[in-house]
Amino acid sequence: MIQTIGLLSDQFAPLAAWALERQDNGSMALLWLADRVAGWGRVYVVEALCRLADPAARDWLLRRPVDGDFLNGYFASAVAEVSGVHEAIVDPSVDDDLVDHAGRLLCVLADGQGMLDKSVEDYPHAAGVLGAHVRHLGRQEPTAGRFATAAMLAAYLSGQAVPRQLHGLRDAYMAVLDRDDWCAVARRAVRDGDEYLHPDYLQWLAKVGSRLGLRAFTASRRTDETRSS
Repeated sequence: MIQTIGLLSDQFAPLAAWALERQDNGSMALLWLADRVAGWGRVYVVEALCRLADPAARDWLLRRPVDGDFLNGYFASAVAEVSGVHEAIVDPSVDDDLVDHAGRLLCVLADGQGMLDKSVEDYPHAAGVLGAHVRHLGRQEPTAGRFATAAMLAAYLSGQAVPRQLHGLRDAYMAVLDRDDWCAVARRAVRDGDEYLHPDYLQWLAKVGSRLGLRAFTASRRTDETRSS
């Protein structure tokens, strides 16, 4: 009954999370609810899972919490610590779901919009996770979503406030983003749209990519200028 009430996400999920956290085997009920709530409800459920730190929830915490909502910033640092992503991502045989989620998690840590108790600068494993992520990224099939994640991280790493231990990682991301197959995917997504990315986000991606000097966008811009002249 508590789980069902919790499906009324913004209104009752916080109370449901509070109740389930105090039940025997409550993490299993919270995991069920976590896959079915959004917004503020998701924040409270994920925070409860992080407080419980049940090893049975680790696989979910490594692959699912960050869903693109800006409210993810409220729990990102807790997820990074409790899930032990810095240990999991260094496995050479790690699966794509974990790598993709680690990238989204890093993006939130890099741009928490004031909601984080810790950011990339405060995260002690930032260099290791970023380094492992970009290494795995280089062997993954390019998609518009992965390109966008990598571009956002490259933009963050291009900033003046980046800690010294992260210097050099920008070039690693840029090297992947400038590959021919990755460029083709990005250009196609901006031109034709993508089923997972909002058109406004794709336009933002093109602007950021151009500012970073990514070949996917600077080359196409030069081509357009040549044609117009």
